[in-house]
Amino acid sequence: MPRTSNSTPRLRASALARPLHIVLVEPEIPPNTGNIARLCAASASPLHLVGPLGFRIDEHSVRRAGVDYWHLVDVRRHLDFAHFVHAFEKEAAPEPPGRLHLFSAIAEKSYLQAAFAPGDALVFGKESVGLPEELLAQYKDRVVGIPTIGAVRSLNLANAAGIALWDALRQCGALDTTFVG
Repeated sequence: MPRTSNSTPRLRASALARPLHIVLVEPEIPPNTGNIARLCAASASPLHLVGPLGFRIDEHSVRRAGVDYWHLVDVRRHLDFAHFVHAFEKEAAPEPPGRLHLFSAIAEKSYLQAAFAPGDALVFGKESVGLPEELLAQYKDRVVGIPTIGAVRSLNLANAAGIALWDALRQCGALDTTFVG
């Protein structure tokens, strides 16, 4: 049997009782959103798409882009960030909602200093300019960044989401016990 078969056992971990949420505010580049959708499918994390998108996400468009796992993603659309926050808080009730962690290339605090917990939301901005300044100011104490060593301006959005999500999963204990299945 080829190693690429869907029936080949893979290294797995159990899902969190309260999943982490990935939030993309006005994403512009379809392949980034497709890659992040795959991360969400692989981690059982809902994907929140906020505000206008720079592309279509109908079935024909995602299939044409080669995203054959879109049906595995819990995609939630929100008119704007306020609508996202309302839905996020409402879904958590009666539990307290998870915390928001806003990622920015201009953050002063590293994501490595953030304490992630089940139910938290990792929030990323659009590829060209990141999150709006007013949002960063509103949640100033929740803004974190991924430090870089080289002189690049920032990381690719999908890479940043992958780094952040898997570290959050690790911190939450989701990767403590793995199994082949």
